[in-house]
Amino acid sequence: MTTPLKLGVPKGSLQDSTVRLFGRAGWRINVNGRSYFPEINDETIECSICRAQEMSRYVESGTLDAGITGMDWIKENDSEVVFVEELIYSKVSTRPARWVLAVAKDSPVNRPEDLNGKRVATEMVNFTKRYFEEAGIDVSVHFSWGATEAKVVNGLADAIVEVTETGSTIRAHGLKIIAELMQSTTQLIANKAAWEDPDKRKKIQQIALLLKGALVAEKLVALKMNVPKIKVQDVVEALPSLNAPTVSPLYNSDWFSVETVVEESVVRDLIPLLMERGAEGIIEYSLNKVI
Repeated sequence: MTTPLKLGVPKGSLQDSTVRLFGRAGWRINVNGRSYFPEINDETIECSICRAQEMSRYVESGTLDAGITGMDWIKENDSEVVFVEELIYSKVSTRPARWVLAVAKDSPVNRPEDLNGKRVATEMVNFTKRYFEEAGIDVSVHFSWGATEAKVVNGLADAIVEVTETGSTIRAHGLKIIAELMQSTTQLIANKAAWEDPDKRKKIQQIALLLKGALVAEKLVALKMNVPKIKVQDVVEALPSLNAPTVSPLYNSDWFSVETVVEESVVRDLIPLLMERGAEGIIEYSLNKVI
C-alpha cells in the first residue's frame, strides 16, 4: 500500500477485548493511556483510538479507512459504510448486546403502545426516535448521559432504552423489560472509498479473516493422544470433531497418534470416556485461530 491503513480501535468497554482479540489474531496493539494513537506491530496499519459511538462517522467520512464498532451505533448515526465482517464478542461475553425498553417494575405499562405521551431517556436518541415514529407512538425522547437506569427511579423519565446482555442490571434497578428493540453485535466496517482501493481492501480482508479465526478458536481446543491399534476405532467413534480426526502410526509401534479439535465445553466429560476406551497420554492445548 502507498499509505498505511487507518484503523479505528474502539475506546471504552470494547477496548480491552478488542486488543486481546487482535493479539490472538497476530497483531500486538500497545495502548498507552496518554495517547490516542497506539503502536501496532504492522507497518502497514496506523491505529487510532476513538469512541465506539463515533466510529462509524469517522469511517464514513474517510478519516478512518476501517474500524470496529457496534451495529447499534452504526444505526444510531445512520452511517453509510461497508459491512466487512460480523465479530460476535463484547466486553464480557460472546453474546449479542440487546437494546431494551424498560419501565418501573410496578408500572402499569406493559407494551410500547402504553407509553403514548410519556418520556423516554436513552443514550441512543436517533434510533429510539425512529423506532417510536415508525410504530406511530408519540413519546418525548431525551438524551441520557450515563446512569440511565436511575432516570425512572428518580422520576426523570417514564421509560428507558438501554443496552444489556443478560438483563440483570435492569432488574437490579427495579425495572422490567417490556420490549427488545434491537440486538447488536460488533462489526468490522470500512470506508467505501478505502474498500474500492485493491490494496486496502486486501488488508481489511486479511484483518477480517484472522479476527474471525481467532473468535472461532476461542471456544475450541485441540486434543492429542496415543491409542493402541486395536482401540483406535473405539476412540475415534467417541470423538466429536470439526472434521475427521487425524490418525497417524507411531514409529516402529502398534500404537497410533490421534489428534482432533473439539469444543472446550465437552472436554471434561470427553477425556474420561477416551481413557475408558484405551487412549493414553492425552494432551489438551488451546488454539489461537481456526480458519
